[in-house]
Amino acid sequence: MPAPRYKSGSSKKVYRKAPGNSSIVHYRRKKQSKAVCGACGALLNGVPRGRAVEITKLAKTEKRPERAFGGNLCPKCVKKMMVAKARNF
Repeated sequence: MPAPRYKSGSSKKVYRKAPGNSSIVHYRRKKQSKAVCGACGALLNGVPRGRAVEITKLAKTEKRPERAFGGNLCPKCVKKMMVAKARNF
């Protein structure tokens, strides 16, 4: 019987073989979902998947792309927004 903390849906079962040909269940945390664009919902490249604990250990430049709105908007939406701002200026 697993401990109550492993019975939630946030844990993923991983089956491992132990000596003597018995199988053991290990419980792992599931991966975070991929980052998406705030405007169009497209997947963002260059943004790592991982729990907050793992991402805080990364350098600032490894957390998101180094461009305007990097990590929040996709390049297409940034380009559309900048063109629209320039035309209204």
